[in-house]
Amino acid sequence: MKFGTIARGALTALALSVTAAVAVTPAQAAPMPTVVLVHGAFADTTSWDGVSAQLRADGYRVVTPDNPLRGPAYDAAAVQRTLDTISGPIVLVGHSYGGFVISQIQDPQVESLVYIAAFAPVQGEIAQALLDPIRFPGSQLWPPALQVKMVDDPQGLAGRNIDGYLAQDRFHDVFAQDVTAATAADMFAHQRSIALVANLQPSVRPSWSDTPSWYLVSGGDRVIPPSSQRFMANRMGARTGEIDSSHVSLVSRPAAVAAVVEEAAGR
Repeated sequence: MKFGTIARGALTALALSVTAAVAVTPAQAAPMPTVVLVHGAFADTTSWDGVSAQLRADGYRVVTPDNPLRGPAYDAAAVQRTLDTISGPIVLVGHSYGGFVISQIQDPQVESLVYIAAFAPVQGEIAQALLDPIRFPGSQLWPPALQVKMVDDPQGLAGRNIDGYLAQDRFHDVFAQDVTAATAADMFAHQRSIALVANLQPSVRPSWSDTPSWYLVSGGDRVIPPSSQRFMANRMGARTGEIDSSHVSLVSRPAAVAAVVEEAAGR
């Protein structure tokens, strides 16, 4: 009996010591989400280079899928194929028209959404309505800055489509007035045109309806008016911040954009 008493005492002491050790051991950190960055119109994946570099330096895995710029449903399907290759939580980020695209994606791995000077539609809404000059004055995304061309496109009528792009002599002033001339020239060289019908296709029920969302307004935006951005951010109940930048804050202010993404990631 004496031995049993001692043994029970020893086991109790051991259990207490293990409990204490567990109590002082930091809880295992949740896996860091993968950040998926979706570019908008008149740009390509290189527009995210500065933000990607900052996020990777902070330990995040970053993926920048190509956005075909053919239309919300088609483009969302293209991005979804990339998401299907990722295991674990995802922070999905969209810039400009890329915001419309991420709003079409319903994926259980996406734990938060981030909109950077981006379209955030409600169901049935088209992007063009959010550029309405009566409701939201200030956009300069009209001719002569906006030009059109015919392109080969299997998604278009008879294999052709009408695309919009920004004229070279207006690109810097309208799209990216707060970057250097050299940076604007490089961005122009990477410009991708967008099918004009993309801005006329209605949204499905948006993913932000039931996913935590962040919105970073560009206060000096000459493409999507700041008033439109604030309207969308407020309507969606997003955690909202604002910086004094052009439409391309991801290029001119990458650290500020990365900070919002990291906040959405819970870091």
